[in-house]
Amino acid sequence: MSNKTRSGTLIIMPAWNEAEAIGNTVREVRRVVPQHDILVVDDGSHDDTAAIAEEAGAAVLRLPFNLGVGGAMRTGFKYAIRHGYTSAIQVDSDGQHDPHDIDRVLAGLRTADISIGARFAGRGQYDAKGPRRWAMTVLAKVISKVARTQLTDVTSGFRAANERALHQYIDHFPVEYLGDTIDSLVVAIKSGCKVVQVPVEMKVRQAGTPSHSPYKAMIYLARSGLVLCFALARRRPRVQIDKATPRPGDIAGEGSVPA
Repeated sequence: MSNKTRSGTLIIMPAWNEAEAIGNTVREVRRVVPQHDILVVDDGSHDDTAAIAEEAGAAVLRLPFNLGVGGAMRTGFKYAIRHGYTSAIQVDSDGQHDPHDIDRVLAGLRTADISIGARFAGRGQYDAKGPRRWAMTVLAKVISKVARTQLTDVTSGFRAANERALHQYIDHFPVEYLGDTIDSLVVAIKSGCKVVQVPVEMKVRQAGTPSHSPYKAMIYLARSGLVLCFALARRRPRVQIDKATPRPGDIAGEGSVPA
């Protein structure tokens, strides 16, 4: 990939042992939104994830060992800033995020610094049950108060960031799974970033098996509560961002982007 961008937006796909799905995912995204560049961050995979992603047409960064989603995304954010992109969007490498929603989520950046593709906002059939759903509901209510706007899916990894948010993420994006979505969102809000959500649909993953179980759901509930408490207790971070850069919320209103 050359340093000259086409749309100014980088699609970041963190991937760990996704050889079965990554090829089709990259090809479908390229077909639907060919104007955006794709970066696959191979998070220490033991299979052919990197080679297949390159063959499908994505740029690839190979990490020497597994850092987790947060570490892979921070690597992607640094790449985006270094190569002059003005926005970036995270897309799952397993094919669950619908490529047709990418530009819809990016459109949320017209009024905010961070745009979340929300699974529980009136579109699609996605559902979560038991302790996992309880945790998501509580997290959404608490973080909505912090953000001063209604958010229904604060754990979604399908989210876009403008240049202001990218600079904030580089300094404060956590490397731990779960913390990468909750902690990063709370800290970004406390640093002054504005957030909106866009209703999206989820697809069935192209390969592999979701790792959900009652035991893991209880662990998720406990960890999410701890992460939220730590995030709320953090001091407001100082982020060095060019003050001349216009903020979307200063031009248009806040809130959710309609379907």
